[in-house]
Amino acid sequence: MNVDTIAFNRLADHLRNMGEPTRYQNGALRTRGRCHEGDSDNTVAIRRGNNGGVVVWCHKCQGNADYLASIGWTEADLYDEPLTQQDRRAPADDLWIPCQERGHKRVAQYVYRDANRAVVHGVTRCDKKDFAQWRPDDTTRSGRRWSLNDKQGNRLVATVPYLLPELIEARTADRVVFVAEGEKDVHTLVDHGLVATCNAGGAGKWTAEHAQYLEGMDVTVFADRDDKGREHAVAVVETLRPLARSIYVVQAKSGKDAADHFANGHQDHEFQQVWAPLPCPGDPAVAA
Repeated sequence: MNVDTIAFNRLADHLRNMGEPTRYQNGALRTRGRCHEGDSDNTVAIRRGNNGGVVVWCHKCQGNADYLASIGWTEADLYDEPLTQQDRRAPADDLWIPCQERGHKRVAQYVYRDANRAVVHGVTRCDKKDFAQWRPDDTTRSGRRWSLNDKQGNRLVATVPYLLPELIEARTADRVVFVAEGEKDVHTLVDHGLVATCNAGGAGKWTAEHAQYLEGMDVTVFADRDDKGREHAVAVVETLRPLARSIYVVQAKSGKDAADHFANGHQDHEFQQVWAPLPCPGDPAVAA
């Protein structure tokens, strides 16, 4: 393949031609947030995807849709190869959310995909920290339905962990996977070169269905520093005990979560280990 057609290179060239300032930092190409009038330097991180393509993330918007729109790109442009028509209809750029009528504004959207990168469902977050989940539906104008269940409460979509395709690649590369409490912390960890995942819905919603994808892997659970965070970490560990090769639980050196840890100037080697329920062979056991 001609390197000029690779999405990362195309985007870098596109930004240069637009006169947008870029710099390399922490393994990512950084640029300003045109999606919020460029008021924050280096807030957008651009990385090569593990399976090709390019990953774009604005840390202020907590997403990429607004930034892509500001440079005239769509999600389809992030792939090295053209997407199918069905993939192009994935409603990642729709700004409407159910709580909009109450004056709320969407600030982030997280798309959950299966092993083949097909959209399974999504989660939107508003500026009031409300979360709404949706599933693809070609029969609607927006291409989505704002429920994962039918009227009888039966789930209509598969239960998958966030960034599943990246988890599959991490297994092949024998990399450690971090389980965080929410998507924002997942992206914070990923932005610092780590592999991370979570479940939709936050604390208390992790299940054995999520855990099955981590079988045989080394897993580090990142626990938020509060009661819900501790309870969530314990629940995640219990589902992983019969599956994972090793399990460790860590917390931020200071602050509540992974975002606080890095915002306070700490590095990934400074996570505080609080529990090793299933150490790697040869590692000293750590009392609970």
